Amino acid sequence: MAAGSSTSASISRREPGVIEKGAADASWLPVWKAKVAVLWATARRNGRNIAAILRTRRQRIRSVKTAARAGQRPQDLLAILLLTVGIAVIALDIPTYPWIHSMPAQYRDAFASFTHLGRADWILWSSGLFCLGMLLVDWQKLANRIRIAVIAAWTYAAFIFASVAVSGIIAVTIKWSLGRARPKLFPEFGPMEFRPFYFDSHFTSFPSGHSTTIAALATALVLLFPTWRWLTIVAAFWIAFSRIMIGAHYPSDVIAGTLLGITITLATARWMARRHIGFVLGPDNRLRPTIGRLSAKACAVALWQAVQGYRSAYRGSPSHSSSKTIENGDQE
Repeated sequence: MAAGSSTSASISRREPGVIEKGAADASWLPVWKAKVAVLWATARRNGRNIAAILRTRRQRIRSVKTAARAGQRPQDLLAILLLTVGIAVIALDIPTYPWIHSMPAQYRDAFASFTHLGRADWILWSSGLFCLGMLLVDWQKLANRIRIAVIAAWTYAAFIFASVAVSGIIAVTIKWSLGRARPKLFPEFGPMEFRPFYFDSHFTSFPSGHSTTIAALATALVLLFPTWRWLTIVAAFWIAFSRIMIGAHYPSDVIAGTLLGITITLATARWMARRHIGFVLGPDNRLRPTIGRLSAKACAVALWQAVQGYRSAYRGSPSHSSSKTIENGDQE
């Protein structure tokens, strides 16, 4: 009887410990649920604010009826497309295949090392995840310059995402619809073999998806950083040209993809400018970012100081440096 009572007593002594351990293991669930709920509420609030801005800007469109600049109008871009692609098909596509294969293999290897910079996945993932992450930040609590920097960064990241995504979808739709044979099939079919809706990757040459993507990205960067325009253009040219050098596309494919990427990005920027979101139209209908160079520099400095801890990112909060100074003064 004593043994039984001692056994039950030992079990009763252990049971609370077991229960407390299980409770401690599960104690993080309510905390994380609360945090997720706060982040979800913040993202929804930011999303509603963005939707409200888009709704209120509809009235502005009626008063902004400026035509695109010469060379950027749809008919101008179509004329350029017909001229350049037509010349490339007649004069460049046929001589390109033997010319590339007459060159040393090291040339193709060199271009193959950076041709995948024209892929859309790394651009869409980076800009898309950045936009989603920034939606979880409570913009209303941020300090003035930090808030301007975050909203501007979100706006332009969304602009890049939309330009690359829309142009890529159009390029994929066209290439699967036309079904042009790739240069690797040149000895068998030549450059003018089309099989519409054939749904074979060997017949998806026109237009070049990589060229479309890199042209869309480069056009966006030129609009955002005009002082870096020539470096951006030259880098984009070589990435697009690499598609010809590795034998993935004909010159006409690359030209068509480049013009498609430029067109979609300009159209997206004008759509935003008419709503005064991220861009504005100058007196000569030139697209320019709403945030100027001096404002962007001031916001970038404030953001960098917040990252380093020299100032607080939130309104009404003392900076880390000032709080450290106060603590040191109290100790002295």
